[in-house]
Amino acid sequence: MTPGREPAAHRQRGVTLIELMVAIVVGLVVTLAATSMLIFGESSKRTSTATNDMGQTGAYAAYVLDRAVRGAGSGFTQSWNLAGAFGCRLSATLPATPNLPRGSAFPAPFATSFLGGASGSANLRVAPVLIGRSQSDAGSDVLVVMGGTAASGDVPRLILSAGASSNILRLDSTVGLAEGDLGLVSANGTTDCLLEQVHASTAFADSTGNDALPLGSTYYTASGPSSSLSTLAASGAAYFTPLGNVGAGNTQFQMFGVGSNNTLYGYDLLKTDGTDASQAIADGVAEMHALYGLDTNTDGVLDTWVDPGTTGYDIATMMTTPAMARQVVAVRVALVLRSANYEKENENGELPSPASLTLFRDLATSLQRTVSFSASEQHFHHRVVESTIPLRNVLLLPTS
Repeated sequence: MTPGREPAAHRQRGVTLIELMVAIVVGLVVTLAATSMLIFGESSKRTSTATNDMGQTGAYAAYVLDRAVRGAGSGFTQSWNLAGAFGCRLSATLPATPNLPRGSAFPAPFATSFLGGASGSANLRVAPVLIGRSQSDAGSDVLVVMGGTAASGDVPRLILSAGASSNILRLDSTVGLAEGDLGLVSANGTTDCLLEQVHASTAFADSTGNDALPLGSTYYTASGPSSSLSTLAASGAAYFTPLGNVGAGNTQFQMFGVGSNNTLYGYDLLKTDGTDASQAIADGVAEMHALYGLDTNTDGVLDTWVDPGTTGYDIATMMTTPAMARQVVAVRVALVLRSANYEKENENGELPSPASLTLFRDLATSLQRTVSFSASEQHFHHRVVESTIPLRNVLLLPTS
């Protein structure tokens, strides 16, 4: 029996060329759609991450500056006029060279323009807060903050005379002073002030009736450029103002400024870590600018804001005029933050960042600062963080 042929309806058929082309096109469309979604999602993720990083950087940098400025002047503000602390030229023997006053420029980003570079660095004076307008190497402002936290209540001690040797002071009282304490020896009308450390071979501790204060160790300073410790002690008009303690690390003489790599740096003037180098605090900070808040009639109330570039309020004048430094009761700081994520123009050709941002917009036009961005810089997001920081120790001074 001859088997019949398989019906045509049951024969196995292949894919036609047209069907294959349709399947390829559909697959390409699906792949393109999925890829576009992934690219958009990753782009949004990078933008969100960069924006969040900017927010965290701004919050941290603002916190660091607030903590430093809010306590500025602690330790020596009560001595601003009585002991001549404000405006005196700081002389100090430090854990690492060079000592103060310096004979060379400060490290970057304070090397080129701050106080005029190497020629002016030796003239740094004591004040709670100083602002060097556009004096960082990157063109931002430099903020100098000085203060301490002494256990003896910021009370200046009159130096009666020198002791049995040149490194011993006789004070009207040594109550509250301890081994390792740091203090400022100064006198009203005297240019130099000396940073000193309390030290004895057997650790010093105050006792009833004791008026001798031994000095020595790392921060012992025998002389400044124009005044020696023995001369100040013999004057009968000098004071020892407690600032803090070496072991506690609570004496903060610092500078803040922005470097050329969009990084906020801090520099320890007392070199407590034993190095002469600036330390990075936060990256993504493009610029920093600041204003003085003044109490012009010493009634304890802020009266006006002043640009640190205004004649009479530049850093050279402020640090050598104690009465002007006394008027500063607040500082307003603006940080310009930059994201790390490069972004292209949107579909309308718009860049992520405007061509410029205005700082201190709620103040008079003369106080506002405009920060301009190049075409390449406009491919990064920017954000401004502003804060007003009171100087608590200056506000606590007696009003007129």
